[in-house]
Amino acid sequence: MSNIKYILFDLDGTLTNPKIGITTSVAYALDKMGIHVDDLEKLTPFIGPPLTDSFMEFYDMSKEEAEKAIVYYRERFSVTGLFENEVYEGIPEMLEQLSKTKELAIASSKPTVFVERILEHFGIKDYFHHIIGSNLDGTRCNKDEVVEAAIDEFHSARKEEIIMVGDRKFDIEGGHAHGVKVIGVRFGFAGEGELEAAGADYIAETVAELSEQLEML
Repeated sequence: MSNIKYILFDLDGTLTNPKIGITTSVAYALDKMGIHVDDLEKLTPFIGPPLTDSFMEFYDMSKEEAEKAIVYYRERFSVTGLFENEVYEGIPEMLEQLSKTKELAIASSKPTVFVERILEHFGIKDYFHHIIGSNLDGTRCNKDEVVEAAIDEFHSARKEEIIMVGDRKFDIEGGHAHGVKVIGVRFGFAGEGELEAAGADYIAETVAELSEQLEML
């Protein structure tokens, strides 16, 4: 992992734990759609993939229904849910240290406007040279598209100089789609064996281990 100059970070489950905000906002949207969910744990799989895909996959919605559910989701998330979130212990210190020698970027499937507000709220926005998310109209929501846009921001960077960090298979697949190696973090929301099955190049069990791996780049 030598000669790495650029690091792409996923947000949810990698830098922050957004579980309460996302699952509660999904439950709110489902309730508006006539579906009542008592156990928020059942909604944890919504953390990571694009919301449209999740509503369609987990609740058999049509694309039109999923888009309506997202409108309801954002009613709550944009006001309350995005702040029902917490930065993992050790992340700010890690970012501060890395930003001294590396160029950092966010590559998230969450809309850019929400990503920026979350980073600003937690005081870690200034560590990132580039913040790339999806668009509110539903475009650029797949991880490979987000990663491609983030890599473009690095301009003359070579693929071997870039590494991606994420907690789900979507991050690994998105990085690999563009020839970028990926560190999978175990402290996020991946299911058992998910990171290995997706082909993570490296795995970090804790924030401390991730920090150590990245410092060795």
